[in-house]
Formats: sequence, structure tokens, C-alpha cells
Amino acid sequence: MLETSARLLKLLSLLQTPREWTGAELAERLDVSGRTVRTDIERLRTLGYPVHGTRGSTGGYRLEAGAAMPPLLLDDEEAVAVAVGLRTAAEGSMAGVEETALRALAKLERVLPSRLRRRVTGLRDFTVPVPSDSPASQVDADTLLTLTAACRDSERLRMDYHDHRGAATLRTVEPHRVVNWGRRWYLLAWDLGRSDWRTFRVDRIAPRTPTGPRFTPRELPEGGDVAAHVSRGVSAAAWRHRARVAVAAPAEVVAARISPAVGVVEAVDAGSCVLDTGADTLETLAVHLGMLGLDFEVHEPPELVEHLDALAARYARAVAGGGEPGPEPGEA
Repeated sequence: MLETSARLLKLLSLLQTPREWTGAELAERLDVSGRTVRTDIERLRTLGYPVHGTRGSTGGYRLEAGAAMPPLLLDDEEAVAVAVGLRTAAEGSMAGVEETALRALAKLERVLPSRLRRRVTGLRDFTVPVPSDSPASQVDADTLLTLTAACRDSERLRMDYHDHRGAATLRTVEPHRVVNWGRRWYLLAWDLGRSDWRTFRVDRIAPRTPTGPRFTPRELPEGGDVAAHVSRGVSAAAWRHRARVAVAAPAEVVAARISPAVGVVEAVDAGSCVLDTGADTLETLAVHLGMLGLDFEVHEPPELVEHLDALAARYARAVAGGGEPGPEPGEA
């Protein structure tokens, strides 16, 4: 009996991989006859596992989705990954799933072998998150599911959208993608009222259901790089200071050194480009430019030019004055 149970668990583990297995392959893996494989398949079906089988030379067995979720088998790495994911979900920015994630995590930790439980609890007890400089926006799980379903089914969406002052406007959009950037969620959609792409914060969306008629998906902006488009748009909207900077380097070199959220690079010729960038403060903007490690010339704004002049003079005095040596790397 123990041997049979162990074989069934091994068979189930094989069937849970995303592929189809022939009876001969399963018999070889389990070191049993084809008849035994067929018997074990029937046992799994009796236990509620929806094992689909096809006949013929190209046929085989695979595990399909059923009406209810049967128990899953996870290897060590998968179990740890699931535990970490549940912990992240419990502490994350999606409202309504925290308690569920904690319950699932508690069940998983109870059945983990001690060697894996030590790894998971070590990760929990000896990691400290650094607070973000931007607050998290909690989104409703049902809202997120509604938006992603509308994206999947290419269905128009009517929604109330609340601006930063709380005022609501009724928008009709063609939703395309939901983007998780930092600690916030955004919807990229074609706004029918404005005939343009718009990025909406999900925590400010109140969908109206049912959804509308189907639409033909449009070609995505940025050549399909949705994350870059959203992060650039979100960053630009938050910038207090914008700058156009001539950089003495090819556009591809500069683009490789910055995040899409930092700015847009426009090629001038084979050896130079213009960087359209910005930041909330002049100090942050100066740091971004200094970290390029390339020669550049600021065209605008004048206050950034003034700030860089003062910074250059300060650096020059630091070099000329010598002074006490600074701390070694890694020291406070």
C-alpha cells in the first residue's frame, strides 16, 4: 500500500508539469508496466484529479483544470516561492487578499518540512523592508479582476475616475493592460472621449458593470513596451522640474544607462543625442545627470544651470582644498 501511494504521488507530480506524457514515458519513469500506469490514472480520477487521456500514437495524459482544486504537489523550490509570494501578498497593496494570503501561508507553513520552514521563517524574521518614498495605493481585488478581464476580452469599460482632488468624471475606454509599477497599479487604456492613450491609477477607478461591447485591440504605444510608456508618463506627470540636455554620446548608449522613468532620449546624430528628463527637485535632477558618466550640456531650465554652476564650484573647492580623508567604503 505504501509503495502504491508513493507511486501515485510521483505520477501526480509528473502530470502537474505543463506537458503531455505518453503511457510509455510514464511507465519508464515509474518503472512499472503500462497496465499499472492505466490503473493508477484511474485511481487519480477517482480521487478527483481530472486526468485527460487521448488515444493513438500521438496521444498521452495530461492534468486539466477541474470544477474544484485538488491538492497540489510542490517541490522544495516551488514551496518556498509560494510562501514568499503569499507573504508579499499579505503585506502588499491589494485590498481584500491580505487575510486570505495569511490563512494560506499558515496552512502551507504547517505542512512544510522543517528544513524548508527554517528557510521561510528566516526570510520572514530577518528581512526589513525599506519604506518607499511614495505611499502605496491600495487597490480593490475585485476592481483589478474586472479591469484585467476587460483587457483579456477586449471589452469597452465605462468607469468613474476620481482625480487627486476627489472629483469624478465618467470615462469610456478601451482597456489594454494593467501595470504594477512600484507600489501602485495603473490601467493603460485608449480614452474614447479624448482619442488618445491615457494612464489611470487603479485605486481611483470605480468600474461600471456590465462592461460594454467588444473592440478591436489597437497597436500599443512605445512599440508594445507598455511598462516603459506607463512609467515614463507617470514620472513626467510628477516632475516639478523638466530639463532638456544635450549629451555627447550615441542615443543607444544613453538609453542603456537610464530607466525609462528617468526620461526620453532623442538621437541627434551618430555621436550625440538630447535627453528630455526631469525630477521633483533640482538636486535629484543633478544627481541623475552626474550618474550618466558622460559629457553633457544643459539647455534649460535656467535654474538648473544655476544649480549646476554652484555644484561645480563646490566640487572644485573640495578638490583644491584637500581636507581630511573621508571614510572608507562601507563605513558610516
